[in-house]
Amino acid sequence: MSVIRFLPLAALWVAPLAAQTVSRHTLRGADVALYDLAGVVQLEAGSGDAVTVDLTRGGTDAARLEVAEGDLGGRATLRVISPADRISYPQMPDGSTEIRVRDDGTFGNDHHGDDDDDDGSGGGRRVRISSRPGGLEAWADLRVSVPAGRTLAVHLGAGRLTATNVDGRLRLMAADAPVAVNGARGELVLQVGAGAVRLSGIEGDLSAETGSGGVEITRARGSKLVVETGSGDVAASGLEAEYLSVETGSGDVRIGAARAPQVGLETGSGTVTVELQGSLDRLDVQTGSGDVAITAPANLSADLVMDTASGDIDTDFPLAVTRTARDHLRGRVGDGKGKISVETGSGGIRLLKAK
Repeated sequence: MSVIRFLPLAALWVAPLAAQTVSRHTLRGADVALYDLAGVVQLEAGSGDAVTVDLTRGGTDAARLEVAEGDLGGRATLRVISPADRISYPQMPDGSTEIRVRDDGTFGNDHHGDDDDDDGSGGGRRVRISSRPGGLEAWADLRVSVPAGRTLAVHLGAGRLTATNVDGRLRLMAADAPVAVNGARGELVLQVGAGAVRLSGIEGDLSAETGSGGVEITRARGSKLVVETGSGDVAASGLEAEYLSVETGSGDVRIGAARAPQVGLETGSGTVTVELQGSLDRLDVQTGSGDVAITAPANLSADLVMDTASGDIDTDFPLAVTRTARDHLRGRVGDGKGKISVETGSGGIRLLKAK
């Protein structure tokens, strides 16, 4: 007669629990950098005198990941290092990304203060991260507590990156990951190869750059707000800055309730809509193909130059016209203190008065 033995429930779960063991890492100093090839990185406001990282390994090969710490170029670092050149990360949307990884586990730009790029110009071996099986199935999720006033750089290959109520200088770089920042005080720099960017409650200078992916911003205030995307819509509202610049290679630009004396908006293909508040020194709008609609305060004062190769030009404001044609208008609103220049290859132009 055979005997069936039932293992205790705890014994059945030994391997998964081991793979989910959390390790804590303490990084002291004013300047900190994190490197994670695959995983979810969550930044949150912290206290104390150090950045703390709770690291959770995941995947069937999690034990093969190495976690390295140490000072590099005057910066405290934590680096999650994979021994393999192919990484399988099932949580990644269908697709793959490839980056160069140096021998010390660092990758991307901002390495020891240089300007290397994720495309491999910084040297190192090629590592491919994919949602498909066949590679090393291992990743690391990081929960990061950031005391106020720190300078923190985060480099992520693939996964997801979020920051909530962090007070400090943030430099967030991801090859293939959505990025969301909710509440940030201090300079914020984002560089994303592919992935959507969502920002809200930003206090400080902002520079957001994506290769492919839309950008959404709600409430941002700083001396400079700069957004650039190769492909994707940009939608923003509640902006205050001395200088506002939005550029996309392909996609619509929609700006609501913007208070900035210097504004530049450009898209290779897409519509541009902007609602201006407050005084204006200069507004430049360019689109290769798409309509342009500008809503301005009733007390607008500016010299106007508007050009469209194909489309109508309409305005709610009384103009002192100096030159006009079907596709061109030059004139003045008020005493002409500011300057507005609009150009579209194909599309109509409307200058609307705010109600």
